[in-house]
Amino acid sequence: MTEDLDPYAALDAARGHRSAVWRFITDFAAYWDCPLTAGDGYRGAELDAAEQRLGLRLPAALREAYELFGRRDDLTRSHNRLLKPDELFVRHDALVYREENQGCALWGILLADLDQDDPAAVVRPDLVDKSQERWRPWESRVSLACVELVMFEMVLDGEGLTDHLIRPEPELDLTHNYRQLLMTGKEIRWFVTPDVLIAEVEGAWLSVRARTQRALDDIRDELYGDWLKG
Repeated sequence: MTEDLDPYAALDAARGHRSAVWRFITDFAAYWDCPLTAGDGYRGAELDAAEQRLGLRLPAALREAYELFGRRDDLTRSHNRLLKPDELFVRHDALVYREENQGCALWGILLADLDQDDPAAVVRPDLVDKSQERWRPWESRVSLACVELVMFEMVLDGEGLTDHLIRPEPELDLTHNYRQLLMTGKEIRWFVTPDVLIAEVEGAWLSVRARTQRALDDIRDELYGDWLKG
């Protein structure tokens, strides 16, 4: 387990170049006791096969993400799904690489941007009125979108030290006791302490991951409400 990590400094560095993103994800996973290993990514030949099937080139950043952690279900498919290379598909003029677990949204890269090494990521919510569906901006770089992807799947990992607070008190203000990460995900606010990672989703629920059972018990005691597991 990595004992020291300054996520604020690491995220600032990650905004400079995507190589810093991969360092952040590697250090972050190790800090939360789920370190990456050499066999966690897809081989280049598997990604080449996906390109041949689709008839297009994957951006360098997306290839690098798959090569680093694409096989790690706990970091990519606990809730929403990073598509496997043989599942990638094109829809509505975008390469789709991620799906919401109930089909409520797709994440992708516009085909017009595939010539860029680290293009913007977009999201397309599934709406009742299909005429209103559009690709909307999600993150300025797909590498940065991978940070949110890994963090979100980590707090949703049912096998880890996780829990979920449903319908938190309306007056709950996490900024008093927890430091907020300036992060991706337009509907998600992220908070951290040395032992707790919190995702606040649209003010409707919190997902928490802790480094120790005591830290998880402490936050359950501190934040009153309807905890799913506790």
